Amino acid sequence: MVLIRVREAGPTVQARLGTDDARRLAASEIADVRPGATEGVWHVRAGRKVGAARIGGVEVHIEPKMPIARLLFLMGYAREPRGWRDETVPLAEHPDLVPALAAALWRQTDRALRPGLLQGYRTVDESSPVLRGRLRETAQLTRRVGRALPLEIRHDDYTIDIAENRILATAVDRMLRVPGIDDASRRKLRHVAGRLAGVTRLLPGEPVPAWRRTRLNERLVVALRLAELVLAGCSVDAGRGGVLANAFLLDMWRVYEDFLSVALRAAVESAYGGKVMLQPRHHLDQQRRLELRPDILWRDGEGVVGAVVDAKYKAEAARDDAYQMLAYCIAYRLSCGHLVYAGGDHPPVRHVIRNAGIEIICHSLDLDADPVDLLARIRVLAGEMTRSRPVSTVALR
Repeated sequence: MVLIRVREAGPTVQARLGTDDARRLAASEIADVRPGATEGVWHVRAGRKVGAARIGGVEVHIEPKMPIARLLFLMGYAREPRGWRDETVPLAEHPDLVPALAAALWRQTDRALRPGLLQGYRTVDESSPVLRGRLRETAQLTRRVGRALPLEIRHDDYTIDIAENRILATAVDRMLRVPGIDDASRRKLRHVAGRLAGVTRLLPGEPVPAWRRTRLNERLVVALRLAELVLAGCSVDAGRGGVLANAFLLDMWRVYEDFLSVALRAAVESAYGGKVMLQPRHHLDQQRRLELRPDILWRDGEGVVGAVVDAKYKAEAARDDAYQMLAYCIAYRLSCGHLVYAGGDHPPVRHVIRNAGIEIICHSLDLDADPVDLLARIRVLAGEMTRSRPVSTVALR
Protein backbone atom coordinates (compact mmCIF):
# COMPACT_ATOMS: atom_id res chain seq x y z
CA MET A 1 0.00 0.00 0.00
CA VAL A 2 1.40 3.40 -1.04
CA LEU A 3 0.60 6.21 1.41
CA ILE A 4 0.40 9.77 0.08
CA ARG A 5 -0.05 12.76 2.39
CA VAL A 6 -0.95 16.12 0.85
CA ARG A 7 -2.46 19.39 2.01
CA GLU A 8 -5.60 20.95 0.57
CA ALA A 9 -4.57 23.14 -2.39
CA GLY A 10 -1.01 22.78 -1.13
CA PRO A 11 2.32 21.99 -2.79
CA THR A 12 2.84 19.02 -5.07
CA VAL A 13 4.35 15.87 -3.58
CA GLN A 14 6.19 13.11 -5.39
CA ALA A 15 5.06 9.50 -5.12
CA ARG A 16 6.29 6.29 -6.69
CA LEU A 17 3.23 4.65 -8.25
CA GLY A 18 2.48 1.93 -10.73
CA THR A 19 0.87 3.08 -13.96
CA ASP A 20 -2.48 1.47 -13.13
CA ASP A 21 -2.61 3.00 -9.64
CA ALA A 22 -1.70 6.42 -11.02
CA ARG A 23 -4.43 6.21 -13.65
CA ARG A 24 -7.03 5.10 -11.10
CA LEU A 25 -6.07 7.93 -8.76
CA ALA A 26 -6.25 10.46 -11.59
CA ALA A 27 -9.63 9.10 -12.74
CA SER A 28 -11.07 9.47 -9.23
CA GLU A 29 -10.42 13.26 -9.40
CA ILE A 30 -9.48 13.24 -5.73
CA ALA A 31 -6.16 14.82 -6.64
CA ASP A 32 -4.31 16.05 -9.70
CA VAL A 33 -1.84 13.40 -10.87
CA ARG A 34 0.86 14.09 -13.45
CA PRO A 35 3.89 12.06 -14.57
CA GLY A 36 7.27 13.17 -13.26
CA ALA A 37 10.62 13.34 -15.01
CA THR A 38 11.61 9.90 -13.67
CA GLU A 39 9.76 6.79 -14.75
CA GLY A 40 7.42 5.54 -12.03
CA VAL A 41 7.47 8.84 -10.14
CA TRP A 42 4.29 10.92 -10.21
CA HIS A 43 3.45 14.42 -9.02
CA VAL A 44 0.32 14.52 -6.84
CA ARG A 45 -1.43 17.72 -5.79
CA ALA A 46 -4.65 18.02 -3.79
CA GLY A 47 -7.46 20.25 -4.94
CA ARG A 48 -10.46 21.32 -2.86
CA LYS A 49 -11.28 17.95 -1.29
CA VAL A 50 -10.16 16.92 2.19
CA GLY A 51 -10.25 13.60 4.02
CA ALA A 52 -8.90 10.14 3.21
CA ALA A 53 -9.46 7.59 0.48
CA ARG A 54 -8.16 4.16 -0.51
CA ILE A 55 -8.10 3.59 -4.26
CA GLY A 56 -6.60 0.33 -5.40
CA GLY A 57 -3.14 0.14 -3.87
CA VAL A 58 -2.99 3.83 -2.96
CA GLU A 59 -4.09 5.51 0.25
CA VAL A 60 -4.43 9.31 0.09
CA HIS A 61 -4.74 11.59 3.11
CA ILE A 62 -5.65 15.22 2.41
CA GLU A 63 -5.22 17.65 5.29
CA PRO A 64 -7.60 20.64 5.40
CA LYS A 65 -6.16 24.15 5.50
CA MET A 66 -8.41 25.21 8.36
CA PRO A 67 -8.42 23.69 11.87
CA ILE A 68 -10.48 20.52 12.13
CA ALA A 69 -12.71 21.94 14.87
CA ARG A 70 -13.56 24.88 12.61
CA LEU A 71 -14.35 22.58 9.71
CA LEU A 72 -16.74 20.60 11.89
CA PHE A 73 -18.33 23.84 13.05
CA LEU A 74 -18.99 24.95 9.46
CA MET A 75 -20.54 21.60 8.58
CA GLY A 76 -22.54 21.30 11.78
CA TYR A 77 -23.87 24.86 11.66
CA ALA A 78 -25.04 24.39 8.07
CA ARG A 79 -27.14 21.43 9.22
CA GLU A 80 -28.38 22.82 12.54
CA PRO A 81 -27.72 26.56 13.07
CA ARG A 82 -29.23 26.60 16.56
CA GLY A 83 -27.76 23.38 17.83
CA TRP A 84 -24.09 23.16 16.88
CA ARG A 85 -21.32 24.88 18.79
CA ASP A 86 -17.56 24.85 18.26
CA GLU A 87 -17.00 22.98 21.52
CA THR A 88 -19.53 20.22 20.74
CA VAL A 89 -16.84 17.65 19.90
CA PRO A 90 -13.38 17.73 21.55
CA LEU A 91 -10.73 17.10 18.88
CA ALA A 92 -7.47 18.30 20.42
CA GLU A 93 -5.86 14.85 20.59
CA HIS A 94 -5.92 14.23 16.82
CA PRO A 95 -4.38 16.64 14.32
CA ASP A 96 -5.71 14.72 11.28
CA LEU A 97 -9.31 14.88 10.11
CA VAL A 98 -10.25 11.19 9.81
CA PRO A 99 -8.71 10.00 13.14
CA ALA A 100 -10.30 13.00 14.86
CA LEU A 101 -13.73 12.16 13.47
CA ALA A 102 -13.37 8.47 14.27
CA ALA A 103 -12.40 9.19 17.88
CA ALA A 104 -15.19 11.72 18.28
CA LEU A 105 -17.75 9.32 16.78
CA TRP A 106 -16.98 6.38 19.05
CA ARG A 107 -16.74 8.56 22.16
CA GLN A 108 -20.00 10.39 21.59
CA THR A 109 -21.85 7.24 20.51
CA ASP A 110 -20.49 5.19 23.41
CA ARG A 111 -21.52 7.91 25.86
CA ALA A 112 -24.99 8.17 24.31
CA LEU A 113 -25.57 4.41 24.51
CA ARG A 114 -24.37 3.82 28.08
CA PRO A 115 -27.92 3.79 29.50
CA GLY A 116 -28.84 1.27 26.79
CA LEU A 117 -30.25 1.40 23.27
CA LEU A 118 -33.12 3.80 22.79
CA GLN A 119 -36.37 2.13 21.80
CA GLY A 120 -39.36 3.64 20.10
CA TYR A 121 -42.41 2.93 17.98
CA ARG A 122 -42.02 2.26 14.28
CA THR A 123 -44.83 1.73 11.79
CA VAL A 124 -44.52 -1.63 10.03
CA ASP A 125 -46.42 -2.85 6.95
CA GLU A 126 -46.36 -6.62 6.52
CA SER A 127 -48.26 -9.77 5.61
CA SER A 128 -49.50 -11.87 8.55
CA PRO A 129 -51.75 -14.89 9.19
CA VAL A 130 -53.37 -13.04 12.10
CA LEU A 131 -54.78 -9.55 12.44
CA ARG A 132 -52.50 -7.23 14.36
CA GLY A 133 -53.00 -3.49 14.33
CA ARG A 134 -54.99 -2.31 11.29
CA LEU A 135 -55.95 -4.01 8.04
CA ARG A 136 -54.61 -2.29 4.93
CA GLU A 137 -57.77 -2.70 2.90
CA THR A 138 -56.44 -1.44 -0.43
CA ALA A 139 -53.37 -3.67 -0.26
CA GLN A 140 -55.53 -6.64 0.78
CA LEU A 141 -57.90 -6.20 -2.16
CA THR A 142 -55.17 -5.68 -4.77
CA ARG A 143 -52.66 -8.28 -3.57
CA ARG A 144 -54.91 -11.02 -2.13
CA VAL A 145 -57.81 -11.13 -4.54
CA GLY A 146 -60.27 -13.82 -3.43
CA ARG A 147 -58.05 -14.96 -0.56
CA ALA A 148 -58.70 -14.49 3.13
CA LEU A 149 -55.11 -15.08 4.22
CA PRO A 150 -52.50 -13.80 4.64
CA LEU A 151 -53.65 -10.40 5.83
CA GLU A 152 -51.99 -7.13 4.79
CA ILE A 153 -51.66 -5.26 8.07
CA ARG A 154 -50.10 -2.15 9.56
CA HIS A 155 -49.01 -2.00 13.18
CA ASP A 156 -46.65 -0.10 15.46
CA ASP A 157 -43.67 -2.03 16.82
CA TYR A 158 -41.79 -1.01 19.95
CA THR A 159 -38.27 -1.69 18.75
CA ILE A 160 -34.62 -0.65 18.74
CA ASP A 161 -34.81 -0.42 14.93
CA ILE A 162 -35.63 3.29 14.94
CA ALA A 163 -34.20 6.14 12.87
CA GLU A 164 -31.78 7.35 15.54
CA ASN A 165 -30.17 3.94 16.07
CA ARG A 166 -30.02 3.24 12.32
CA ILE A 167 -28.14 6.50 11.73
CA LEU A 168 -25.62 5.74 14.48
CA ALA A 169 -25.11 2.13 13.41
CA THR A 170 -24.59 3.03 9.75
CA ALA A 171 -22.17 5.85 10.54
CA VAL A 172 -20.07 3.55 12.74
CA ASP A 173 -19.98 0.81 10.09
CA ARG A 174 -18.99 3.19 7.32
CA MET A 175 -16.33 4.90 9.39
CA LEU A 176 -14.77 1.49 10.03
CA ARG A 177 -14.17 1.15 6.28
CA VAL A 178 -12.39 4.49 5.94
CA PRO A 179 -8.58 4.38 5.80
CA GLY A 180 -6.41 6.27 8.25
CA ILE A 181 -8.14 5.37 11.52
CA ASP A 182 -5.83 4.57 14.42
CA ASP A 183 -5.99 1.07 15.94
CA ALA A 184 -7.46 2.22 19.27
CA SER A 185 -10.37 4.01 17.59
CA ARG A 186 -10.97 1.06 15.28
CA ARG A 187 -11.31 -1.28 18.29
CA LYS A 188 -13.69 1.12 20.01
CA LEU A 189 -15.79 1.52 16.87
CA ARG A 190 -16.08 -2.27 16.53
CA HIS A 191 -17.23 -2.45 20.15
CA VAL A 192 -19.89 0.21 19.51
CA ALA A 193 -20.96 -1.58 16.32
CA GLY A 194 -21.45 -4.75 18.36
CA ARG A 195 -23.79 -2.93 20.74
CA LEU A 196 -25.84 -1.90 17.70
CA ALA A 197 -25.83 -5.39 16.20
CA GLY A 198 -29.62 -5.75 16.13
CA VAL A 199 -30.19 -2.49 14.27
CA THR A 200 -30.82 -2.44 10.52
CA ARG A 201 -28.16 -0.50 8.62
CA LEU A 202 -29.00 1.95 5.84
CA LEU A 203 -28.35 0.63 2.36
CA PRO A 204 -25.88 2.48 0.10
CA GLY A 205 -27.73 5.37 -1.50
CA GLU A 206 -30.62 5.16 0.96
CA PRO A 207 -31.49 8.61 2.34
CA VAL A 208 -30.78 9.31 5.99
CA PRO A 209 -34.09 8.95 7.86
CA ALA A 210 -35.57 12.01 9.49
CA TRP A 211 -35.58 12.32 13.27
CA ARG A 212 -36.87 14.94 15.66
CA ARG A 213 -35.25 16.09 18.87
CA THR A 214 -37.32 15.04 21.88
CA ARG A 215 -36.92 14.57 25.60
CA LEU A 216 -36.39 10.85 25.03
CA ASN A 217 -33.57 11.10 22.48
CA GLU A 218 -31.83 14.11 24.04
CA ARG A 219 -28.83 12.00 25.09
CA LEU A 220 -28.27 10.96 21.46
CA VAL A 221 -28.38 14.41 19.84
CA VAL A 222 -24.65 15.21 19.73
CA ALA A 223 -23.79 11.70 18.50
CA LEU A 224 -26.52 11.89 15.86
CA ARG A 225 -25.30 15.21 14.50
CA LEU A 226 -21.77 13.87 14.30
CA ALA A 227 -23.01 10.66 12.65
CA GLU A 228 -24.84 12.69 10.01
CA LEU A 229 -21.62 14.56 9.22
CA VAL A 230 -19.82 11.22 8.86
CA LEU A 231 -22.52 9.87 6.54
CA ALA A 232 -22.32 13.03 4.42
CA GLY A 233 -18.64 12.39 3.67
CA CYS A 234 -18.36 8.59 3.65
CA SER A 235 -18.63 6.59 0.47
CA VAL A 236 -17.83 3.04 -0.56
CA ASP A 237 -18.74 3.12 -4.21
CA ALA A 238 -17.60 3.60 -7.75
CA GLY A 239 -16.93 7.29 -8.01
CA ARG A 240 -15.79 9.34 -10.98
CA GLY A 241 -14.17 7.26 -13.67
CA GLY A 242 -15.80 4.11 -12.27
CA VAL A 243 -13.06 3.82 -9.65
CA LEU A 244 -14.01 1.90 -6.51
CA ALA A 245 -12.99 3.85 -3.43
CA ASN A 246 -13.36 3.59 0.34
CA ALA A 247 -13.37 7.20 1.39
CA PHE A 248 -14.33 10.01 3.69
CA LEU A 249 -14.07 13.09 1.51
CA LEU A 250 -15.49 16.58 1.78
CA ASP A 251 -15.76 19.12 -1.02
CA MET A 252 -14.58 22.25 0.74
CA TRP A 253 -16.28 24.61 -1.70
CA ARG A 254 -19.59 22.93 -0.87
CA VAL A 255 -18.92 23.06 2.89
CA TYR A 256 -18.23 26.80 2.62
CA GLU A 257 -21.17 27.48 0.32
CA ASP A 258 -23.60 25.59 2.56
CA PHE A 259 -22.36 27.35 5.69
CA LEU A 260 -22.50 30.86 4.22
CA SER A 261 -25.94 30.25 2.70
CA VAL A 262 -27.47 29.01 5.95
CA ALA A 263 -25.75 31.62 8.12
CA LEU A 264 -26.73 34.52 5.84
CA ARG A 265 -30.30 33.27 5.59
CA ALA A 266 -30.59 33.18 9.38
CA ALA A 267 -29.01 36.63 9.76
CA VAL A 268 -31.06 38.33 7.03
CA GLU A 269 -34.48 36.85 7.75
CA SER A 270 -34.24 37.42 11.50
CA ALA A 271 -33.15 41.06 11.19
CA TYR A 272 -34.66 42.26 7.91
CA GLY A 273 -37.53 39.90 7.14
CA GLY A 274 -38.33 38.82 3.63
CA LYS A 275 -37.26 35.49 2.21
CA VAL A 276 -33.80 34.17 1.35
CA MET A 277 -33.72 31.62 -1.47
CA LEU A 278 -30.77 29.32 -2.02
CA GLN A 279 -29.70 28.63 -5.60
CA PRO A 280 -32.93 29.72 -7.31
CA ARG A 281 -33.17 29.07 -11.05
CA HIS A 282 -33.88 31.88 -13.51
CA HIS A 283 -32.70 32.80 -17.00
CA LEU A 284 -30.72 35.72 -18.33
CA ASP A 285 -32.32 35.73 -21.79
CA GLN A 286 -35.92 35.84 -22.97
CA GLN A 287 -35.46 32.54 -24.82
CA ARG A 288 -34.63 30.86 -21.48
CA ARG A 289 -31.39 29.32 -22.72
CA LEU A 290 -28.90 31.03 -20.41
CA GLU A 291 -29.59 29.78 -16.90
CA LEU A 292 -28.86 31.83 -13.79
CA ARG A 293 -28.35 30.11 -10.45
CA PRO A 294 -26.92 32.43 -7.79
CA ASP A 295 -26.04 30.97 -4.41
CA ILE A 296 -28.16 33.39 -2.37
CA LEU A 297 -31.07 35.61 -3.40
CA TRP A 298 -33.06 37.80 -1.01
CA ARG A 299 -36.59 39.07 -1.64
CA ASP A 300 -37.92 41.75 0.68
CA GLY A 301 -41.31 41.70 2.40
CA GLU A 302 -43.02 42.77 -0.83
CA GLY A 303 -41.40 40.00 -2.86
CA VAL A 304 -39.00 42.31 -4.71
CA VAL A 305 -35.45 41.05 -5.23
CA GLY A 306 -33.26 43.05 -2.87
CA ALA A 307 -29.86 41.34 -2.96
CA VAL A 308 -27.80 38.67 -4.70
CA VAL A 309 -24.74 36.94 -3.22
CA ASP A 310 -22.29 34.33 -4.51
CA ALA A 311 -19.94 32.32 -2.28
CA LYS A 312 -16.41 31.76 -3.60
CA TYR A 313 -14.13 29.28 -1.86
CA LYS A 314 -10.89 30.94 -2.85
CA ALA A 315 -8.78 33.74 -1.47
CA GLU A 316 -8.38 35.90 -4.56
CA ALA A 317 -11.03 37.47 -6.77
CA ALA A 318 -11.23 36.49 -10.44
CA ARG A 319 -12.57 38.45 -13.39
CA ASP A 320 -14.99 35.67 -14.30
CA ASP A 321 -16.61 36.03 -10.86
CA ALA A 322 -17.28 39.72 -11.55
CA TYR A 323 -18.70 38.99 -15.01
CA GLN A 324 -21.03 36.40 -13.50
CA MET A 325 -22.19 38.80 -10.78
CA LEU A 326 -22.75 41.56 -13.35
CA ALA A 327 -25.14 39.23 -15.20
CA TYR A 328 -27.01 38.57 -11.94
CA CYS A 329 -27.33 42.30 -11.19
CA ILE A 330 -28.66 43.08 -14.67
CA ALA A 331 -31.16 40.23 -14.60
CA TYR A 332 -32.42 40.96 -11.08
CA ARG A 333 -32.43 44.77 -11.51
CA LEU A 334 -29.95 45.45 -8.74
CA SER A 335 -27.46 48.27 -8.40
CA CYS A 336 -25.13 46.15 -6.27
CA GLY A 337 -23.95 42.53 -6.12
CA HIS A 338 -21.86 40.76 -3.48
CA LEU A 339 -19.08 38.19 -3.84
CA VAL A 340 -17.92 36.60 -0.58
CA TYR A 341 -14.46 35.02 -0.66
CA ALA A 342 -13.06 32.59 1.90
CA GLY A 343 -9.75 34.20 2.63
CA GLY A 344 -8.49 36.49 5.38
CA ASP A 345 -10.18 39.51 6.85
CA HIS A 346 -9.70 42.37 4.39
CA PRO A 347 -11.74 45.51 3.68
CA PRO A 348 -14.27 45.10 0.86
CA VAL A 349 -13.04 45.82 -2.67
CA ARG A 350 -15.55 47.74 -4.80
CA HIS A 351 -15.80 47.64 -8.59
CA VAL A 352 -18.03 50.28 -10.21
CA ILE A 353 -19.10 49.08 -13.65
CA ARG A 354 -18.90 51.64 -16.43
CA ASN A 355 -22.13 52.76 -18.15
CA ALA A 356 -24.21 50.42 -16.00
CA GLY A 357 -24.72 52.08 -12.61
CA ILE A 358 -23.81 48.77 -10.97
CA GLU A 359 -21.31 48.14 -8.19
CA ILE A 360 -19.79 44.74 -7.42
CA ILE A 361 -18.43 44.37 -3.89
CA CYS A 362 -15.89 41.66 -3.03
CA HIS A 363 -15.99 40.72 0.65
CA SER A 364 -13.61 38.42 2.52
CA LEU A 365 -14.50 36.03 5.32
CA ASP A 366 -11.87 34.73 7.74
CA LEU A 367 -12.86 31.12 8.38
CA ASP A 368 -10.13 30.74 11.01
CA ALA A 369 -11.86 33.32 13.20
CA ASP A 370 -13.64 32.33 16.39
CA PRO A 371 -17.19 31.15 15.55
CA VAL A 372 -18.74 34.00 17.54
CA ASP A 373 -16.69 36.55 15.56
CA LEU A 374 -17.38 34.74 12.30
CA LEU A 375 -21.15 34.85 12.81
CA ALA A 376 -20.91 38.51 13.87
CA ARG A 377 -19.11 39.28 10.60
CA ILE A 378 -21.89 37.54 8.68
CA ARG A 379 -24.49 39.68 10.45
CA VAL A 380 -22.59 42.78 9.29
CA LEU A 381 -22.55 41.36 5.77
CA ALA A 382 -26.31 40.78 6.01
CA GLY A 383 -26.81 44.48 6.73
CA GLU A 384 -24.63 45.49 3.78
CA MET A 385 -26.36 43.22 1.29
CA THR A 386 -29.86 44.38 2.24
CA ARG A 387 -28.93 47.98 1.41
CA SER A 388 -28.74 47.25 -2.33
CA ARG A 389 -31.07 49.40 -4.44
CA PRO A 390 -32.90 48.54 -7.67
CA VAL A 391 -31.98 50.21 -10.95
CA SER A 392 -34.54 51.32 -13.53
CA THR A 393 -34.78 48.21 -15.71
CA VAL A 394 -37.17 45.27 -15.83
CA ALA A 395 -36.30 42.66 -13.19
CA LEU A 396 -36.92 38.93 -13.05
CA ARG A 397 -39.78 37.98 -10.75
